[in-house]
Order: sequence, then structure tokens, then C-alpha cells
Amino acid sequence: MKTKFLIIRFSSIGDIVLTSPVVRCLKTQYPGAEVHFLTKKRNADLLQANPYIDKIQLYDGSISNLISDLKAEKYDYIIDLHNNLRSLAVKFSLNAQSYSFNKLNFRKLLLTRFGINTMPDRHIVDRAMETLQSFNVENDGKGLDYFIPDGDEFLQEELPENFRSGYIALVLAGTYTTKKMPVAKYRNLISGSNVPFVLLGGKSERILASEILDWNTGNVVDFTGQLRINQSASLVKKARLVISNDTGLMHIAAAFHKKILSVWGNTSPEFGMYPYLPGKGSEMIEVKGLACRPCSKLGYRKCPKKHFRCMNDIQEDKIIDWVKQEF
Repeated sequence: MKTKFLIIRFSSIGDIVLTSPVVRCLKTQYPGAEVHFLTKKRNADLLQANPYIDKIQLYDGSISNLISDLKAEKYDYIIDLHNNLRSLAVKFSLNAQSYSFNKLNFRKLLLTRFGINTMPDRHIVDRAMETLQSFNVENDGKGLDYFIPDGDEFLQEELPENFRSGYIALVLAGTYTTKKMPVAKYRNLISGSNVPFVLLGGKSERILASEILDWNTGNVVDFTGQLRINQSASLVKKARLVISNDTGLMHIAAAFHKKILSVWGNTSPEFGMYPYLPGKGSEMIEVKGLACRPCSKLGYRKCPKKHFRCMNDIQEDKIIDWVKQEF
């Protein structure tokens, strides 16, 4: 007999990728589990090829229509990995037992406002797995999943010939400016490394990419704002190395067990969202000891203190040394 589960995570890219061990372990370890996943419509591409999801439920802006559709499914259990007002409305409306992820927002507030770190020394994936304890489902230790649909891969022959033997995926993506290095540091990294770089990000990164391209040594290809998410994921998958700020493609790279150097600005690995089980040789670089850091669990358009030391003090020479050692 099937048992129907609804897993809820509305956004964002990285957060959805981080739920993949919960999905996989529930589907493979709980006998007869039928797993549905509720997310925002714009995130459907992240999940459509996942073999552990039986049905994707999409929120398109109408909570009443959504709840009407979900009621018809008659779920047995709800696993709420978002735990916000919208997911609360879903849980309240459905006659199903629910288990919710504790986001530890008060502890995050203590860390960002007062510098008091009471966050558990555990990755958010391991904390999310606790929602499945009642079902005797355990973490299988296989890391994150990301599945690219057939036909959505980026073809290697579309790259310049000198990139086909190996390149570094340089992820510029990020909703907030304070998660990104200043343009001069990207320029120094590219010129000092003298290896092929592929720039990845959305339309909002086009200006940053153009500033990088205004000054380069011919070893850069820019794809910012030109690709679908799965095409970008494909380029990450095929990269020799990945250099990324704290953003969704960083977690996709971890799902492929890539060798990652993650660069941390106003956010911090202490929140528990660093690359989960990435490739051997991966590293994190951050400026420690700043009283103002982390200043937010998300980020800002500009540094609240106006000095932006969390990124300005990053030593790109260390990144270049890592590239020369690992490439």
C-alpha cells in the first residue's frame, strides 16, 4: 500500500538542491513511499528529472487553487522544509500529519546582530534529515542530487576549441552584491591563473561580466544571462574546477562532487550551508575575525558599513595558488 508524502520547499535554487537527500532517502528507504514535491512554478526545471519524485506540485501565485489541488491528493504526511507562512497555510488546510524543519531564525539573529554564535556545528542537510526520524529514514551519506533532463545538456562542441580540454566554472551568480567579489579581484584571478574560465550567472550578472571582459587576456567565455539553469548546471558538471560565491550553483557543483573553492563575503559557513560533500580538494575562503561579519543570512545590495572588508580583504593570491595546484 502506498503512503503519500508531500515535501515542501518553495525556493530558492540552492535550498531546493539541499533538500535532495531527504527526497532520495525517503523514496529509497520507506516502503511504498509516493513522494510529491511542492515548489514555485519557476523552479520546476530543478526537479523535473529527479527519479525519486513521483509528482511535482507547483505554486503559481494562487494559494487557494493550490490548496484545492493538494486536498484532492489526500496526503498521509507533510515534510515541511520551508517552514514559512505559506507552508503553514498548506499544512493547516490539509488533513495530514506534518513534520517541520527548524530554521533556527532566532539563533541566526543572534549571530548576525550580536555576533553570538549558538548555531549547531552541523550542516543544514543533516538537520533537515531529522524531519524523517519518525519514519526510520537515515542519511545514506551519498550527498546531494542534481539531475539534468535529456536534451538540456550544454554541448562541449559549443565551447571554443581551447576550452574543450578543461576549464574553470567561475560562478558570478547571486541575488545580493555583498556575496560577490569586487570586479578587480575577478580580473586579478583570471589574469593571474592563465587558464580558461567560463563565467556563469543570470541577467543581473551581465554588467559584472562585461566589466570583467573589458579587461581580459582572451581566456574568458561569458554565458551570464544566456543559459537555462540546467545548461549552466551542465557546464558546472563538466568543469575541471568550480569557483563560486555562496549561491545555488555552488550547491549544484557539490551535487556533482566537483572540486570547489567557495568564496564567502557577508554570509558565513557557520549558517550550515557550505558545500555538502564536494570533491576532494575543495576549500572555503573567507575573512575571519571581522566584528561585522556575518551581517546577514542573505545579503545586501551594498555593504552596510561601507568598507566591504569581507570581500575587499579576500586574498585572491590564495585562490590563484589553489587553481595552480588543482587545475
